Amino acid sequence: MNSMVKGEIITIGNELVSGRTRDINSSYIAGRLTAIGVQVIKITSVGDEYEMVSEAIKKAINRADFIIVTGGLGSTKDDITNEIVAKALNRPLKLNETAMEHIKQKVKEMGIEMNSSLEKMAWMPEGARMLDLKGNACGYSIKDKNVLLYFLPGVPDQMRYLLDKFVIPDILKYTKKLPVIKRRILKLYGINESLIAEALKDIKERKEVSLGFYPVFPEYHIVISAKGEDETKLLSYIDEIEAQIKRRLSNYIFGKDEERMEEVVGRLLTDRSLTLSVAESCTGGLISHRITNVSGSSVYFMGGTVVYSNEAKVRILGVKEETLKSFGAVSAETAKEMAEGVRRCIPSDIGIAVTGIAGPTGGTKEKPVGTVFIGLSAKDKTVTKRYRFFGEREHIKLNSSMMALDWIRRYINGDPFLPGI
Repeated sequence: MNSMVKGEIITIGNELVSGRTRDINSSYIAGRLTAIGVQVIKITSVGDEYEMVSEAIKKAINRADFIIVTGGLGSTKDDITNEIVAKALNRPLKLNETAMEHIKQKVKEMGIEMNSSLEKMAWMPEGARMLDLKGNACGYSIKDKNVLLYFLPGVPDQMRYLLDKFVIPDILKYTKKLPVIKRRILKLYGINESLIAEALKDIKERKEVSLGFYPVFPEYHIVISAKGEDETKLLSYIDEIEAQIKRRLSNYIFGKDEERMEEVVGRLLTDRSLTLSVAESCTGGLISHRITNVSGSSVYFMGGTVVYSNEAKVRILGVKEETLKSFGAVSAETAKEMAEGVRRCIPSDIGIAVTGIAGPTGGTKEKPVGTVFIGLSAKDKTVTKRYRFFGEREHIKLNSSMMALDWIRRYINGDPFLPGI
């Protein structure tokens, strides 16, 4: 193989090319291949059609060292990848006895009858090698013209399991020494693209290091990548670039790599032995959902309440009826009483509250759609601010939850909250 190992990705499915299903498999595969030093030269999505799939595979064989194909391995009528591959590579379909035994075992465990649709999953192109001999997921590899082809299911969880456990190790086994690639992602919230670009424009880079940034709503991710032979040197280069970025943007950086905002907040609460309670209106429980997605959150999360109606705000949190009549449910005054009320009725060190207009209806000239008030109550102070978020209802809810979590992070760190309006 050439020193530059090339990989190609083909995703199969009418649901992909019609837009009914978003292709998340190709981006995951590309990221994993890039991380081990394989250059991804092409990503192709095709429908469940013989000519298109066959053409994609044949062309890929002529230019890539590895090909990963997803989709079409199931039992339904349009799962025809095995038949297409057999014809494209001029190999007969053969019954894979190992696969057949696994299918029979699964059928028995599920208490269903064996049928021809299930049996067809065990018919694979001649020379196919099953990836998972324990039969937890259906997938196989074939070597053709010195090119390795991997056929994986389209179901994301099954695909990732096979890719990470079998395909990546297999590729590493067959390749010559690949370049070392190290990557670090810095995650930011509350800053726009132009300010990031301005901050990064005079960063001193090395030839081994590349720097870029991209939006992952509602965050921005700055990616520092280094490629070479000496891992220790590459990591020191990344550390050097990261330090430069932090000097410019530290106020907006909340995490690294796979860290999520809720995990960062949870760690801070745990480290400081602080507890939290949450009162939500427009976010409808999203903040509590995110917090409890973190394992061990019961240590610091005392509880949350969704007080969507005015009556619930009054009865559960003790918000004054006069406050609601004078200032409205979406107001600094209501957010303040919600934060203080939840901290009182669910005793905690910090109470966070969110009330707003997620839209698309309900806005006024004074309080347009996207208007959100956040309140934080703690022993030393209660603070409220008004924000304006844009986008669809889901975007406004997600941004509101993110800002509330960022408030908790900033409060614990002693940092100023992001300015409101």
